[in-house]
Amino acid sequence: MVGKAKAEVADHKTQRTLLQEYTEALVVAIILAILIRALFVQAFKIPSGSMEPTLLIGDHILVNKLLYGVRVPFTDKRWPAIFKPERGDVIVFVYPEDRTKDFIKRVVAVGGDTVEIRNKRLYVNGEETPMPQARHYSNVTVPGDISPRDNLALTKVPDDFLFVLGDNRDFSHDSRFWGFVPLEDVKGKAFLIYYSAQDFPDVRWGRIFNWIR
Repeated sequence: MVGKAKAEVADHKTQRTLLQEYTEALVVAIILAILIRALFVQAFKIPSGSMEPTLLIGDHILVNKLLYGVRVPFTDKRWPAIFKPERGDVIVFVYPEDRTKDFIKRVVAVGGDTVEIRNKRLYVNGEETPMPQARHYSNVTVPGDISPRDNLALTKVPDDFLFVLGDNRDFSHDSRFWGFVPLEDVKGKAFLIYYSAQDFPDVRWGRIFNWIR
């Protein structure tokens, strides 16, 4: 009987040890996940067609938060940037007109550049700058006195700001309408589609693990 009691105590201790190990492993995993999300990579879902055809509604993407200088958790400070956003980068940033929302667009001009749009054609620093990802789905050209969508007067981008456009140029709410993006509001660079489905279970398998360019 004594031997059986000892065995039961040993089994109880073993169960407690296993439970403690599993709990510790779970806590560590949660902490690591929080740190990774806060410091390195964050997931986003695309809710609109403003970046078509590069990004579709229902694309789930990963954003590198470290490249442009990640914000230190629980402070207003940022780590030094490894790189600055460049023309052509697809970035996630705080929407200037509603800071509770994040937007995703493509950088077309950086601080010091001039931007102009003439009849849907983009000019940066006086030179026409076609981007292979850009699409125009409307044949209508809107005069500049009605909307800046297709005709935007010559504009200089201030230092430490960016001018961004959606790849779906005719159906994107971007810098043409609300102005520049401060560098400090950039959250990161979009780099990978890890899942894609507008309506489950219609998964777009061909888009999964595609690099964002």
